[in-house]
Amino acid sequence: MGNFYRQMRISSALLKRLQSHRRTVAAVNVSGSRSFTTTEGHRPTIVHKRSLDILHDPWFNKGTAFTMTERDRLDLRGLLPPNVMSSEQQIERFMADLKRLQLSARDGPSDPYSLAKWRILNRLHDRNETMYYKVLIDNIEEYAPIVYTPTVGLVCQKYSGLFRRPRGMYFSAEDRGEMMSMVYNWPADQVDMIVVTDGSRILGLGDLGVQGIGISIGKLDLYVAAAGINPQRVLPVMIDVGTNNENLLKDPLYLGLQEHRLEGEEYIAVIDEFMEAVFTRWPHVIVQFEDFQSKWAFKLLQRYRNEYRMFNDDVQGTAGVALAGLLGAVRAQGRPMIDFPKMKIVVAGAGSAGIGVLNAARKTMARMLGDTEIAFESARSQFWVVDANGLLTEARENIDQDARPFARKVKEIERQGLTEGAKLAEVVRQVKPDVLLGLSAVGGLFSKEVLEALKDSTSTRPAIFPMSNPTKNAECTPEEAFSIVGDHIIFGSGSPFDNVDLGNGHVGHCNQANNMFLFPGIGLGTLLSGSKIVSDGMLQAAAECLAAYMTEEEVLQGIIYPSISRIRDITKEVAAAVITEAIEEDLAEGYREMDGRELQKLNQDEIRTYIMNNMWSPEYPTVVYKKD
Repeated sequence: MGNFYRQMRISSALLKRLQSHRRTVAAVNVSGSRSFTTTEGHRPTIVHKRSLDILHDPWFNKGTAFTMTERDRLDLRGLLPPNVMSSEQQIERFMADLKRLQLSARDGPSDPYSLAKWRILNRLHDRNETMYYKVLIDNIEEYAPIVYTPTVGLVCQKYSGLFRRPRGMYFSAEDRGEMMSMVYNWPADQVDMIVVTDGSRILGLGDLGVQGIGISIGKLDLYVAAAGINPQRVLPVMIDVGTNNENLLKDPLYLGLQEHRLEGEEYIAVIDEFMEAVFTRWPHVIVQFEDFQSKWAFKLLQRYRNEYRMFNDDVQGTAGVALAGLLGAVRAQGRPMIDFPKMKIVVAGAGSAGIGVLNAARKTMARMLGDTEIAFESARSQFWVVDANGLLTEARENIDQDARPFARKVKEIERQGLTEGAKLAEVVRQVKPDVLLGLSAVGGLFSKEVLEALKDSTSTRPAIFPMSNPTKNAECTPEEAFSIVGDHIIFGSGSPFDNVDLGNGHVGHCNQANNMFLFPGIGLGTLLSGSKIVSDGMLQAAAECLAAYMTEEEVLQGIIYPSISRIRDITKEVAAAVITEAIEEDLAEGYREMDGRELQKLNQDEIRTYIMNNMWSPEYPTVVYKKD
């Protein structure tokens, strides 16, 4: 990649060079620089409907913001109150209503305020998409946890009861043989991004069947808000192959197929047909796989990744964010990055997310050690994996094929005073790790006993990463971690937590290891580069960019991930890193007017300008009516 990880040497100069990605470059022309056409800019929108039809279409509806000339042009005069309001006035009115309606929108005392907020936002989404995304972008810190984790978990659990208006597409086992024609039922001729799930492992909540489409909708909301993907060119998808959730199978109100899940070749045939259908209609689309159970996540990733533009966020996105956190922890400990291969890491959880993190971290360690087979084998010894059956060793019967490379050698662990199946607390006590990483989906797994054992870590600043989602599945809370282990720790979680007041003016920073720091930039960078695949190098470049985003001062304070309020800038920088890597790997074929050869000529500032000019912003366009 031509950067400090691949060269295996870290210097302050190189670190500063990576951190220069943070610069915000104005989209202006200077002597010798190229100018670009703004493809997502202020161009008129041609519509083929008028009157009430356009008011009922959330893609084009502006509500009271339609100007008087537009009202005349679109036969709207008299259908709206006479006062034309600005988008700012509309949002001010909506925010006042939202605060007032939060209580009344709840379905009884047991219904949390977060779900009430989701309902109100969803109603806005149903009637005015532009305003919805403007509210989301302008209040991203407050509303990202509502449209995404943790509230999206509640939404998925209750989705059959919450369903009001269809959003996205549903492909089911009953649609076999029909999918190639079904894709033409979607009204958009161009789709840039699809997020697809089969509902088999929604967050840490298990099999939610067809209700899992909520996760696809939530992820795409973040693609629009963070990456500026045009909302008219995104498609949430649910592939319903049944459910093994007995409660849903018996629920008369459940909206999905009430039969057990397809397995084996029948299951694969359904996914194959879906992939062929969407890439036949939209050859340049990017498909993000989301919340597939572990036994299919890796298999499908390997099956499609060299043929289609696709990636799995649970395997590759989580891995990248976790890797950025691990590299940040090295920096926070005041150590040179080359020390990363020396870190001792205990991982709780051997599902798709856990194995994805292990693979990414191992590959990075191996590159730092010389990128040889010996280096790759040596890096293996830095990980201790604990699953539901305890410490994973080669003595275990029926080891999952994806986890096998991380099974400890029996003689090795015996020298450490451990055995096959050793409990997490005992492993932490004997290994004295630098990092305790949780991807188990077991809330409270990092018990007092486990955290007490971490106090003996050989690290001056041990890192604790309870990364499981939603919040109730977090392996521990920040209060538990700081109070038991000490004020000096580095803390990062999958779900959002408030910082901890440590007293005497000191703050325990609660970093959110949120996949939204990476997947929007990976998707946007892949789209704008025109790469036909999402390569390991592109994913690695994204993780490295995130790892270097924070300043040295921030990292030494224990802040290893940025604030979500900076998400569009982070996404722009990650996308730039992905595009640069695609160019270096000779994968970039360009996007729209920018072909691959022109893309190769751009310097870093011009790549950023190119990205910004292709990021959609929620501003009302001029609407022009044209007969079909």
